[in-house]
Amino acid sequence: MRDQHHRLPLYGTIAAALLAAAGSAAPAAADPLPIGPQQYFSGLVNDVSDNAVIKVVCPGPVGGDRTGHPVSGQSVAVAPSRDSGGAIAGYTGDAADHIVVDFGVVSTTKPTTLAAYSTKADIPTDLSLPCSGTGEVTFVPAPTSDTARSDVVTVTYENIAL
Repeated sequence: MRDQHHRLPLYGTIAAALLAAAGSAAPAAADPLPIGPQQYFSGLVNDVSDNAVIKVVCPGPVGGDRTGHPVSGQSVAVAPSRDSGGAIAGYTGDAADHIVVDFGVVSTTKPTTLAAYSTKADIPTDLSLPCSGTGEVTFVPAPTSDTARSDVVTVTYENIAL
């Protein structure tokens, strides 16, 4: 019986060492990859790079060229991409260190800018967007250069107040 009591502290020490080693082996949260010159990228609207949906609130009668505000909780981001040999991906060019998101409407709000890949920014809820139909969200490298190329995401505006 005496030998068993002496082993218990040893087993506890081994268990603690194993737990500490397992804890240190857990992957660390990755820092966002900063946007820089000469990089290909794809714009994302609500995690989609094409045919995205932006939900808007447009109470009242339907029709015409009415506008409404985007529903909160929607986002834009950019992801690193490869050159596919075509004009599919955007390119930061020789100078860009961030991307400016253009929602295709005149706005008095501060521009939405993205400085790192896979970091989401909220779509501003004070924008006035169409209540229906399609449009484009353009991801513009900034500062720009002759070699920079914007990426465009086609969007459909969906009125959730119907």
